[in-house]
Amino acid sequence: MDLPGSLLPTPLHELSGELIEQAGVKLYIKRDDLIHPTVSGNKWRKLKNSLLEAVKQNETTLLTFGGAFSNHLFATAAAGNALGLKTIGIVRGEDYGQNETPTLRFCRQQNMSLHFVSRQEYRLKNSDEYLQETAWKFGHPFIIPEGGTSELALQGVREMVLEVENQLPKSPDYYVVPAGTGGTAAGILSSGANVLAFSALKGGSFLAKDITDLLKPNDENGNLTLFTDYHFGGYAKVRPELLDFMDQFKNDYGIQLEQVYTAKMFFGLLDLMRKSFFERGSTIVAVHTGGLQGLLSGDGR
Repeated sequence: MDLPGSLLPTPLHELSGELIEQAGVKLYIKRDDLIHPTVSGNKWRKLKNSLLEAVKQNETTLLTFGGAFSNHLFATAAAGNALGLKTIGIVRGEDYGQNETPTLRFCRQQNMSLHFVSRQEYRLKNSDEYLQETAWKFGHPFIIPEGGTSELALQGVREMVLEVENQLPKSPDYYVVPAGTGGTAAGILSSGANVLAFSALKGGSFLAKDITDLLKPNDENGNLTLFTDYHFGGYAKVRPELLDFMDQFKNDYGIQLEQVYTAKMFFGLLDLMRKSFFERGSTIVAVHTGGLQGLLSGDGR
């Protein structure tokens, strides 16, 4: 099942420049930001199989979780509306009222029903007891975890890896991704590929365990390297240096990044090149995970 307007496989473009040439590597960008106008990037990859499963089970309602600027809520609302499914969003924090964020306004426009809960209650979102209570309260909808991260999501991400293998003459040495919940990194690792993940969160070292916990223990998983020093102050935090980098990247390559995930990832990746992190001759695929609707508008989760 593909949503109307989906572009598959997404393009894979080689990037060039003085720094890349000095590092002696091949750098490609997987343009998953182009996959769909509203359900883009890793959100499309992670949602696809959950949507398939919901349709297979004849479900009529989806329920999921996110913040007031959530890329995941945005994508779920759009996908559910396109498929004729009702959607419910459990939103972390206060009701914004007349000052509602653009993301939440879009969700309402896509007929998503929004329910605001305290941050304390939101922390229970992964507990079995809370999920059972929530399911009963809302009529037993099909529940998708925050960020769409699940085994079904990992399967969708692995499809991206297969696309890259068909687009390149050889498998890359590294995939590079930003990390919020870790589902995209885990999906790529589960295919046997090596991943460099850049945490968008301050103090994001816990993500290493979160990502590992999503994997089934076997000898086929790739190796994870997690970088936690390129968060620019924390989740959704923005500094002038990062904004300048986004402008320069767009000027150099004609590709728009956003400040929450992809700009931090590329800033870190290019910094590693300056520091001679990569062996000469390495092939690197950086995944543009989309999220451009959150450009300079909020936390993007």
